[in-house]
Amino acid sequence: MDMPVPNAALLARKAHIVGRLQEGLAPGAVISEPAETRVYECDALTAYKCPPLAVVLPETTEQVAAVLRICHEENVPVVPRGAGTSLAGGALPTEDCVILGVARMTDVLETDYANRTIRVQAGRTNLSVTGAVEEEDFFYAPDPSSQLACAIAGNIAMNSGGAHCLKYGVTTNNLLGVTMVLMDGTVVELGGAHLDSDGYDLLGLVCGSEGQLGVVTEATLRILRKPEGARPVLMGFDDSETAGRCVSDIIKAGVLPVAIEFMDRLCIRATEDFAGAGYPDCEALLIVEVEGSAAEIDEQLGKILEIARRHDPVELRESGSAEESARIWLGRKSAFGAMGQINDYMCLDGTIPVSELPMVLRRIGELAEQFGLQVGNVFHAGDGNMHPLILFDANKSGDLELCEQLGAEILKLCVEAGGCLTGEHGVGVEKRDLMGHQFAPEDLEIQMAVKDVFDPKWLLNPAKVFPLASSASRRERSL
Repeated sequence: MDMPVPNAALLARKAHIVGRLQEGLAPGAVISEPAETRVYECDALTAYKCPPLAVVLPETTEQVAAVLRICHEENVPVVPRGAGTSLAGGALPTEDCVILGVARMTDVLETDYANRTIRVQAGRTNLSVTGAVEEEDFFYAPDPSSQLACAIAGNIAMNSGGAHCLKYGVTTNNLLGVTMVLMDGTVVELGGAHLDSDGYDLLGLVCGSEGQLGVVTEATLRILRKPEGARPVLMGFDDSETAGRCVSDIIKAGVLPVAIEFMDRLCIRATEDFAGAGYPDCEALLIVEVEGSAAEIDEQLGKILEIARRHDPVELRESGSAEESARIWLGRKSAFGAMGQINDYMCLDGTIPVSELPMVLRRIGELAEQFGLQVGNVFHAGDGNMHPLILFDANKSGDLELCEQLGAEILKLCVEAGGCLTGEHGVGVEKRDLMGHQFAPEDLEIQMAVKDVFDPKWLLNPAKVFPLASSASRRERSL
């Protein structure tokens, strides 16, 4: 994976740049010692690492604006960073960049229960947003697997989803407004505490833009009343394709569960060894959860179980208590940690039409056999957001490259099946060189022209999303 050659002139001016940054921030908010910048040398895509020129940790929108103005004047690239949980290398630094982290920006600024909104600083973690309102029986719906650690800033950058996005939507469906700082230090307000705003949908443009257009410092989010009740059912099947057909039939029947999660045998066995959830010994399982009143839950689960029985499940397990519900979810919530106990792995993020699940699962199995690597499948089946986990040995020469080749073939398969390269992890550097497989050169040119408007010098996260050859002339504007 290639990255741009660092700007030697910027490296030579490091002391001057760091000095200017220190003038506008509190002591300890600028990190420049090489040993300390290594903490920020990568995000959750740990295969690639590079310590940055410096790291800044502002606490307010005004401080973010001051940092960006200095970097704009000095032509220093800036890589925004939330909590560093990106699985696509979205916060991977370059040697000549400044990491702008929002981890100290965690305040709740306003809560409006009557209008069901909350305004927070963008460094606040996903789960702590619900924590701020749960005493009033409200919650924030998007729930990525990393919700304990991931920041709202990163959720907005990647348009994150989660297990319950089938019913409640992803970040863009729950984001009402942002305060954002442009690369030149200009502060803009987009949207607000209301359903919609006049003019172009710039908020929709910003959500999912991967730190390419500006740095989000505050966010107004939709909060919802907690449902009256919820109940999951676990279904075991003899093969993955059958489980995929069951998912397709549930969606086709017009039933709307709050979540449909999929795990295959490799993941099932790993989670059993790791968490002991008591899952059946089968090739694939589904966890389907519905919400509502007791009568609504019974009606929905009745339809779902009827559909499941048509596919000859090896086990159907309906929760009868809060404890049983927690056991059903235990393995799924432990899956990524459990797989890490087996081997190194790379987590992909292609999205496909639900109707194509059986075919895509079959082809992933065939590709894994072809490349001689194991692939575990655990994903949000209800909206077709695949998360294949490719196991490899990071200490074995050539294994990472083989893993990446297999990953590229799986992502191409998702596009060919009518889907796209990413559902919630983003493009970052991981999928950057595959963008040409989904988009024509004219499409990429239009996307880059949008970035030109917000960041004419291409200083914000410049080595991400777009193939380096496509963006080369634009990135050279700051040299």
